[in-house]
Amino acid sequence: MNTLDLSRKIILITGGAGAIGRVVVQILLAHGATVAVNDVIPAEDAEAVLPKSERLRYFRADTARAEETAAMFDAVESMLGMPNVVCCHAGMVGAHPVTEYPLAEYDKLMEVNVRAAFVTAQEAARRWIARGIAGHLIFTTSWVQDVPWPEITPYTTSKSAMKAMMRGFARELANKGIRANAIAPGIVAVGMAKRQWDTDPSYRARASKAIPLGYMQPPESVADAFAFLCSDMAAYMTGATLLVDGGCSLYPMD
Repeated sequence: MNTLDLSRKIILITGGAGAIGRVVVQILLAHGATVAVNDVIPAEDAEAVLPKSERLRYFRADTARAEETAAMFDAVESMLGMPNVVCCHAGMVGAHPVTEYPLAEYDKLMEVNVRAAFVTAQEAARRWIARGIAGHLIFTTSWVQDVPWPEITPYTTSKSAMKAMMRGFARELANKGIRANAIAPGIVAVGMAKRQWDTDPSYRARASKAIPLGYMQPPESVADAFAFLCSDMAAYMTGATLLVDGGCSLYPMD
């Protein structure tokens, strides 16, 4: 028996065309899942970065907008079937000293990281309840949900909010057969963190000290955590955060 067989899973992932998301998509496909990928980029741009598979479809929508999210779910259900796993993965990060953080950027970050996750989870939950489906919500948080990190306070705030949101969905919907869990990665070797690691010696020194395992997190390790949570191996988990951070949260920075 292949305990990571996802061939009976239809998985929707928001932000799936991003640097981590596309690796997650690749791993989910490798384990047999049918994957609906959502992002805000044009379809041709998504097709250029996503794996090629007959079990993958791309759906463009801004999931902070309820009407676009509902239309996306309609399209996914029509083309692939109703997802039984929905991953609220879309997110953004910005870096400014806390006293200089632009409020417009703060508002956008909260919209993408918090509002969009809530809208997506709410729409999925409503549909699962209406159809009597035992669905699973997976939220992407971060190790900084519990550990402050310089210059990204709005981001850490948003991830703390997502952790609380996940636990709220888990608590309220357990009697409907709907579960909710989170994956909290560490300092992943993609995107802004990788650029800072490569170009900013002070950031690299600080980040190196914060990773007990001594090297930046491969995105594949995040994807493997998704595969586990999406599988039946995690069927008795709800309200939990799967911390996959190389030990970053073991102790505070000096």
